[in-house]
Amino acid sequence: MNWEKYEFRAIERKWREIWRENGAGRAEDDSALPKYYALAMFPYPSGDLHMGHVRNYSIADVIARFQRMRGYNVLHPIGWDSFGLPAENAAIKNQTPPADWTRQNIARMRRQLQEIGISYDWEREVTTCLPDYYRWTQWIFLQFYRHGLVYKKKAAVNWCPSCATVLANEQVIDGACERCETTVTKKDLEQWFFKITDYAERLLNDLDDLPGWPEKVKIMQRNWIGRSEGVEALFPVEGRADTVKVYTTRVDTLYGASYVVLAPEHPLVLSLARGTEFEQPALAFINKLKHLNEITRTSAETEKEGMFIGAWCRNPLNGERLPLWIANYVLPEYGTGAVMGVPAHDERDFDFAGKYGLPIRRVILAPDLPIEVRDEPMTSAYTGEGVMVNSAEFDGLPSETAWDKMANELAARHLGERKINYRLRDWLISRQRYWGAPIPMVYCDQCGVQPVAENDLPVLLPADVVFRPGENPLAGSESFIRTVCPVCGGPARRETDTMDTFVCSSWYFLRYCDPHNTAAAFERAKTDYWMNVDQYVGGVEHAILHLLYARFLTKGLHDFGCTAAEEPFQNLLTQGMVCMDGAKMSKTKGNIVSPEEIIGKYGADTARLFIMFAAPPERDLEWSDKGVEGCYRFLQRIWRLAAEYARQPATGDPAAATDARAAAMRRQTHATRQKVTRDLGARFNFNTAISAVMELVNALYLYKEEPETNAAVAREGLESALLLLAPFAPHITEELWQALGHSGSIHAEAWPLAEETALRSDTVTIVIQVNGKVKDRLEAPAGAGREETEALAAARAEKYTRGMTVRKIITVPGKLVNFVIS
Repeated sequence: MNWEKYEFRAIERKWREIWRENGAGRAEDDSALPKYYALAMFPYPSGDLHMGHVRNYSIADVIARFQRMRGYNVLHPIGWDSFGLPAENAAIKNQTPPADWTRQNIARMRRQLQEIGISYDWEREVTTCLPDYYRWTQWIFLQFYRHGLVYKKKAAVNWCPSCATVLANEQVIDGACERCETTVTKKDLEQWFFKITDYAERLLNDLDDLPGWPEKVKIMQRNWIGRSEGVEALFPVEGRADTVKVYTTRVDTLYGASYVVLAPEHPLVLSLARGTEFEQPALAFINKLKHLNEITRTSAETEKEGMFIGAWCRNPLNGERLPLWIANYVLPEYGTGAVMGVPAHDERDFDFAGKYGLPIRRVILAPDLPIEVRDEPMTSAYTGEGVMVNSAEFDGLPSETAWDKMANELAARHLGERKINYRLRDWLISRQRYWGAPIPMVYCDQCGVQPVAENDLPVLLPADVVFRPGENPLAGSESFIRTVCPVCGGPARRETDTMDTFVCSSWYFLRYCDPHNTAAAFERAKTDYWMNVDQYVGGVEHAILHLLYARFLTKGLHDFGCTAAEEPFQNLLTQGMVCMDGAKMSKTKGNIVSPEEIIGKYGADTARLFIMFAAPPERDLEWSDKGVEGCYRFLQRIWRLAAEYARQPATGDPAAATDARAAAMRRQTHATRQKVTRDLGARFNFNTAISAVMELVNALYLYKEEPETNAAVAREGLESALLLLAPFAPHITEELWQALGHSGSIHAEAWPLAEETALRSDTVTIVIQVNGKVKDRLEAPAGAGREETEALAAARAEKYTRGMTVRKIITVPGKLVNFVIS
């Protein structure tokens, strides 16, 4: 072997080819070993890996390699989340079929992932845009449909004019499309929905069964689900048989209501205003809001606007006459589409009442205020608990008590009932685009809407389509649209909407368990063996969308008897971003570092090592060229160290070494084994684990300079360093392991555990202080008493205390001796 230079290009190329030929990373479905499922969120095939990808997939690979060496049967698969708008936009721009663009990008990114040395089970690779995958996405849709969890309705939806498609609420960020940042508008369309709200309570409660998830992610999901306990009260409309249904969590403030606000889209609005002087102004107000999405309407920065519509309703408890208004901040999709205005106890209502001159009546008095101020003007809303005032028979009660009594009184009058409400809305999955899984439904003039028969799946995407900006290509494909009814056999029309790509990515982890099954989406026995995913790795930006949807689909499939798993991901690690100069790397900012460039200059092992060493995985990582060079130099040091020790015979048992220097070297070796095992096994402190290996290498360099060294001890230290480093830098460690005379792969070796006997020490390090300042250290017998320790310390400290008077000696046995002098 040529030890002269660390030729990383040749080494990495050599081992990539060997691993590919040997099927390294392959998981066995019928192994007697305990299983471990390590998974990183699969990528969209955009064409090039970026450093965020490298970090994500390297983290999961370190975990997978570590668990294999610990004796687990590890499933570590890869695939491609390959439907979506970019491919279709590329088709419009270049007149290239989306499938061709996607296939080319997958080939490029597959090669890049292989260059990084990720130990995937490539035989389980899945691609969501291929019929053998989306056939089963369509099958899953049909299962949810047959269980009453899919429906179609006309709804005001988020519409992106640029992408010409519908967006789910979760895909609208600050009022704009998350992909192209175009301002989102509202549009009325017939759309397909998954009934995720039926699972709201389970999705919320089962977060408590996920201790391995970051608390911030669970908080984000809890807030998005938004459970609240309140009362649905009925406000009778004056002069009509109608009632306005209002949901409130503060029924204790009912006597403070001075108006009721309807969403402009509420079905009562035009009915109440029709034929009055308020009809045309109300229509103008409604039309004005059609250009505003719900995020903008409810934003704290948006000015609250409203108008009286000429109608009145009655307070269900005291019969007080309340004006009916419409306002931009009330949405038809949330609650009942109506709210009661209580200006004294709600900040938004206080501002609104002040703007339009509506009454403000205090009904809850803060505990620190005297009763005499109950009717005095308020300068701001009071939103806390307190004592009831101006509330008839409820006066004087604590507001918490009044809440319960008022709820009971409304129920007794049949004008209200307790209700649990959720912020979560049903999942809108219809997309007016081509490049997605076709929704397997047909429309028959005789039989109505009908599901495609399962044995007719997949409903294939047609090739005879034309891509034009702002148009759905499927709507113009007669060969696609024309079909037969699965019930009567007569002519029928296919649904031209495709599914939100999040449907495809919400079950892919199940397909990995059985990727080649042509008879089912997956065999239950295989998912029962592999699921749940033991460790999931991905960005926190997916906390609400992907992670919530995946939990919903998994729970549904569990309920249908398809899998035992009720939660998809047992543990979740959300890695931070890769930044440069304090900003996230992005093409638009021009601060991109190409993985190919770094790998070409320093090698994949250096790139992996730096990504793992530069910051804890959950923190943002600041890119540093010097840090990369430092990791490269460290690998070169390992190379040179191995070269020196490889030439020395390593006979003998390191545990038999008796001299103090050898024992100290063995102690550091085994202490490093212990620390790295803890850092990888419990905390994912990759940076401190690598730092410990670096310290071990430094100690080995110092040890080889000793007058006498024990070759077996040195070899044990070197091989331990290689084994501990193997998950991080797989190529160089594999090469050096072979060079040291081993025939098998280092990645098939057992993980090196610390030996308790090697960690024991016959001596302890005593810190010597003078007037509290550290001056020296010495090795003392581990069992030395106070007098012996002080005598040894005094001899060592003599040069620091010479000519001075020792006033006092403070000794902490086994740790330090402090000489107080003057």
